[in-house]
Amino acid sequence: MKIRLVNQGVFTPVEDIRAALVPPAQGFYWIDADVDDLEVLQPIFQLHELAVEDCLSEEEQRPKIEIHEGHYFIVINSIRFDDEEIFLRALNIFLGRHYIITVTKQKINELRSLKPILWEEGVNRPDYFLYHLIDIVVDNYFLVGDRIEARIERLEEDILMHTKKSHLTEIIGLRSEILWLKKVLGPQTQVIATLNKKDLKLIDDQLQKYFSDIYENAVKIAETFETYRDLMANLREAYQSSLASRANDIMRVFTALTTIFMPLTFLTGIYGMNFDFLPGIHSHSGSYILLVFMLLLGAGMLYVFRKKDWL
Repeated sequence: MKIRLVNQGVFTPVEDIRAALVPPAQGFYWIDADVDDLEVLQPIFQLHELAVEDCLSEEEQRPKIEIHEGHYFIVINSIRFDDEEIFLRALNIFLGRHYIITVTKQKINELRSLKPILWEEGVNRPDYFLYHLIDIVVDNYFLVGDRIEARIERLEEDILMHTKKSHLTEIIGLRSEILWLKKVLGPQTQVIATLNKKDLKLIDDQLQKYFSDIYENAVKIAETFETYRDLMANLREAYQSSLASRANDIMRVFTALTTIFMPLTFLTGIYGMNFDFLPGIHSHSGSYILLVFMLLLGAGMLYVFRKKDWL
C-alpha cells in the first residue's frame, strides 16, 4: 500500500495511514492499495462492507457506482489486448472528500501513466484525479480497438489468400472476445453517464462537461465494437465462401481429369481385349501410334478446357 499527498500534481509520500484521516491544508490523499490492504483501510475510512466484499470477491464485477455515506464506490474495467486474448481488470475506487483509494488485484498501467498527467494539470482534488483516471481508461479502449481492427483486416487478407482450418478457430475466439467485451461496455457507459448527469456532492459541478466528453467517447467505443461484431460475422461468411470456392476448384480439376481419362481408358479397354482383328494390333509401330494418339487426345482436351476457362 502506498500513501501519497497530492498537491498541485506533486506527490509527497506519507508513512502513517492515519494521517490521511485529516483533510490536508491543500491537496488530497491518494492511497494505492491491494485487496489485502482493505482489512486495514475499512475500519479507518469506514468503507462500506458490501463495497469491500465486492473488491474481495473472486467473481467478475460489473462496472457500477454506489453512493455510500461519506464516500462513493466506483468499479470500472481497464483493458489490455495481447493479440490472443482481451483482458479486463477491475479498478475499484473509493472516492471521499479529501482522499481517493484505488484497489486492484493486478498491476494496472493506467495508474502509472496517470502520474505525469496529474503533475502537468496541477491536480489538487480527488474528483479531478477520478476524471483523469477514467479518461485514460476509456482512451485505452480506442487503442485496443485499433489493434483489433488491424487483426481483423490481417485475418481477412489471410483468408482470401490461403484459407486454413485454424482461421475458423481464430474467428470464433475473437468474436467471442468481442461479444463478451461489448456486454461489459454497456454498464461501464452507464457509470460514466451517471458521473455526467447525476448530482453528486463529492464531484465538482464544473466536471460535468468533462465527463460528458468521456461519455461520448464511451458511446463511440460501444458502437465501434458493435461494428467489429458485424465484421466478424462477415469474416466467417468469407471463410465459408473461400472453403466452398476451394472445394469447387478441386472438384473442377478432378472432373476435368476424369473427363480426359475417359476416352483414354476406353481405348486401353478396347486394345486390352483378346481379339486379333483390331486396327494396328499386329503392326510393330501400332503401340507407338496408339500412345501418340492418346497423348494428343489428352493434350487436345486439356487445351479445350483451358481455352473455355474450365480449368
